[in-house]
Amino acid sequence: MSVFIVFSGGVVRVTGSGLGCPTWPACEPGSLTTTPELGIHGLIEFTNRALTGLLIVAVGWAIVAARLHRPRNRGLTRLAWSQFWLVVANAVAGGVSVLTGLNPYVVALHFLMAIALLTTTTLTWHRARERHISEEVPVASPPQAARRLSWLLTAATFLLIAVGTLVSGSGPHSGDSAKVPRMGFVWAQVTIVHAVLGTAVIVLAVVLFAVLRGFQLQRRRVVFFVVVSIAQALVGVIQATTALPAALVAIHLLGSALVWIGALRVLLDVNPTLFSTLQLAQQVKAAKRVIA
Repeated sequence: MSVFIVFSGGVVRVTGSGLGCPTWPACEPGSLTTTPELGIHGLIEFTNRALTGLLIVAVGWAIVAARLHRPRNRGLTRLAWSQFWLVVANAVAGGVSVLTGLNPYVVALHFLMAIALLTTTTLTWHRARERHISEEVPVASPPQAARRLSWLLTAATFLLIAVGTLVSGSGPHSGDSAKVPRMGFVWAQVTIVHAVLGTAVIVLAVVLFAVLRGFQLQRRRVVFFVVVSIAQALVGVIQATTALPAALVAIHLLGSALVWIGALRVLLDVNPTLFSTLQLAQQVKAAKRVIA
């Protein structure tokens, strides 16, 4: 649902439906929902708002499941609750973007907050899927060079996505058919910067793959990331050279969510004790045995 809400927001943008509901939190004065007078744009924008309700239901399910988890895992519960507050905050950011007439910087913040939600959902997914490992099995930790590269890869990927918001904010898809203010960047220039960063991210991932010799799980994560990143790059090149067709722009937004999830999963698996309570506890027990 966190990924799908990014895609549906992209659909709102490329169809020019960002102001389909001209106000917020109601769709229009006197009506919480869309009306026939608002046409297809009102329907698209209101549908995106309604999907936020489904997202809250999914987050509520995650919170309940985390509270029922035995043994009690406070970190898992906190992660689940963080999703709820991020959904609420991003809904407000979406409302502010409407009230400010789709100010491009507010719209960019709206997207980056969706990336923050993707971060917490990915961390929750990772924590919830931990397995109890026998105390006799040591925690395999990749070399320090790989761990540092994974952090660099994650930071570069976030920078790539952030610059992508400048590309969108300077391009023709403003989110509404009316004249909407755009960012004061030259679209061609920020697109080139975005492409260079994308290339650097892929190169970093390939280097990380080489450093992770002997760590098959982590290598699989890197391969997935590289495949998704190359596919995303191809979509970006095609859309940039074909006058930015709406369908490809929406797919590119979806791809950005998948790229970010891929980067996070590389980071989590290359740094196995970073967010893993089970493996951290295992290392503590192993250290106690050594001291004894």
